[in-house]
Amino acid sequence: MDQIQTWDLALCLHFNRANRLRSIGRLFGVISQLGDGVFWYGLMLALLLCEEEIAVVPVLHMAATGLACTLLYKWLKAKTLRPRPFEFYRDIILSVPPLDKYSFPSGHTLHAVAFTLVALNYYPSLAVLLLPFTLLVAASRMVLGLHYPTDVLAGAVIGALVGGASFWLV
Repeated sequence: MDQIQTWDLALCLHFNRANRLRSIGRLFGVISQLGDGVFWYGLMLALLLCEEEIAVVPVLHMAATGLACTLLYKWLKAKTLRPRPFEFYRDIILSVPPLDKYSFPSGHTLHAVAFTLVALNYYPSLAVLLLPFTLLVAASRMVLGLHYPTDVLAGAVIGALVGGASFWLV
């Protein structure tokens, strides 16, 4: 376990070093804000405007998946109570305020992966937009000093599980 914590902190510091350049910090701050729901709500609205009634099922699927993700990650954060990296390590540069107190798992990453899986099932051509954006959202969490790599990895795995499981219910 000590080896994982050592690796986790080293990688966290490595990603966060990019934040020393203000332009990088601002860029990833914008990506993080978009990943906080704005991008996904915009995508759902765009699908409804462009595809009209054809998009109703995919958008409802995304919305239901997003709700499940929110309930799950809030429950997990309340159970694990893992402090954010900037709270323990002076070397971590915090660029944006956290949305909540705890770090595990990364809710941004969890949602990004789940939304991407659901959206790509209905609209595979969106992969060129959604895959890079999802990766940038995940990276932003570490660059901004808000999450450890294991938080982001756990968020990605849980998001993939929730997104995948959502197809059993549709």
